[in-house]
Amino acid sequence: MDKLDQFIVSLDGALRTVTGITAAGRFNPARNIAETEMDTTERRHSAGLMRVNHVGEVCAQALYASQGWFAKEPAVQQQLERSKHEEEDHLAWTAERLRELDSRPSLLNPLWYVGAFTIGMVAARLGDAQSLGFVVETERQVEAHLNSHLDRLPARDAKSRAIVEQMRQDEVAHGSAASALGATDLPTPVRALMKGMAKIMTSTAYYL
Repeated sequence: MDKLDQFIVSLDGALRTVTGITAAGRFNPARNIAETEMDTTERRHSAGLMRVNHVGEVCAQALYASQGWFAKEPAVQQQLERSKHEEEDHLAWTAERLRELDSRPSLLNPLWYVGAFTIGMVAARLGDAQSLGFVVETERQVEAHLNSHLDRLPARDAKSRAIVEQMRQDEVAHGSAASALGATDLPTPVRALMKGMAKIMTSTAYYL
């Protein structure tokens, strides 16, 4: 695929991501789980957490698209593309769950996408090893974030829990795949900066 084709594909993906026109390639892990009765506070809390998860998937689409665009090695490009497709499943699942909770995605999704695409582009321009290191650290932090959501989701919200658990397993696999391709460890200040930026995003997306 030449650069023009990549640009068209990336633009199409960006538009579908921020407008919510996404489709999962795998079955929703919550498809056979019955909806349980939750009070207004519990539903609002679940919706806030799933909105944060949805934003994370918007960012994942942007990151993998930009990193794949600028990757040097075909094996790296292919792995980033595989991970991107699985993250699109997450995007569709979380969007569906938000609708079931009578809620909506973040109003700032276009901003999240542009910011993440820019960060991914910078990481990729540093070289494949550094870009893969960024993937490993991102997925490590996302795994911790999803673990916290499993603790914080209402106990009765089995549907959201099933989605988050499958997402967590996939994120671990993505990080392992990136590591196996030769990822380098990121400096401690960079990891701390990533964590701080993620904190700002999650705190904002819970409400907006």
